Amino acid sequence: MTLQLVGDFSTELDSTRDPVDLERALGRICGALGFDHFALSLEACALEAASPELLLHNYPAEWARIYTGFELAGRDPVRRACDHSFIGFAWGEIGSLIPLTRGDRQMLNIGRECGLDDGFTVPRNLPGLARGTCSFVVRPGRRLPAPSLPVAELVAALALTCALGLSGLVRRPATARLTDRQRECLLWTARGKTAAETAIILGISTETVIQHLKLARERYAVHCKQSLVLSALFDGVIGFADVFRLPGSRPSRRLRHQARDG
Repeated sequence: MTLQLVGDFSTELDSTRDPVDLERALGRICGALGFDHFALSLEACALEAASPELLLHNYPAEWARIYTGFELAGRDPVRRACDHSFIGFAWGEIGSLIPLTRGDRQMLNIGRECGLDDGFTVPRNLPGLARGTCSFVVRPGRRLPAPSLPVAELVAALALTCALGLSGLVRRPATARLTDRQRECLLWTARGKTAAETAIILGISTETVIQHLKLARERYAVHCKQSLVLSALFDGVIGFADVFRLPGSRPSRRLRHQARDG
């Protein structure tokens, strides 16, 4: 039955032409999965200054008034937790994802008083393009329908994909602005290497590295290393995973064994 629901929802999204259609579809499947409320948010990244935003929900009017009136989005623990989860999570798990402050707990309590007791949120992030969330929530006195959570994750992914298409944020990849050698120089610079160190790594002269980086800045019309790195990251010329390693992160056990055995 649940698979049939997902199939019907996916078919319905195929004919969705505007946010109103998507909102209606979410409302129908929300109830069918055993939830009381839903909310879908799609936000353009900061560098996309003129890009649209999409917000669909059937949350209680009182909560919507408080949330927007007091500009709580910047302090919302659910939104912050989305940056620390690869999969959907129940709101009861937020404390295991981020440190909860007194203000966070107060905000969650106010939500309950307004009719939002517990929820399940699915995050989606496309660096340089958009971030989105889709939540399904139950009212006070009810528990999250545990058997529906895996299905809700799939439904949320489908809904966010549809929302991205409706938003106008989807764009064709830009033509590569950098040569392969310019990209290599930039990548090592992004990793914190100096021009001299990059030259040794690549087997070229320091002057050549400096020239490659100068031409790269000109192609992006920026004037400093930091802006060049950010522009290339958001353009997809270099990858976040190729540059950054989170503090305290360690290679997987399998990789450590391979390094030892090699």
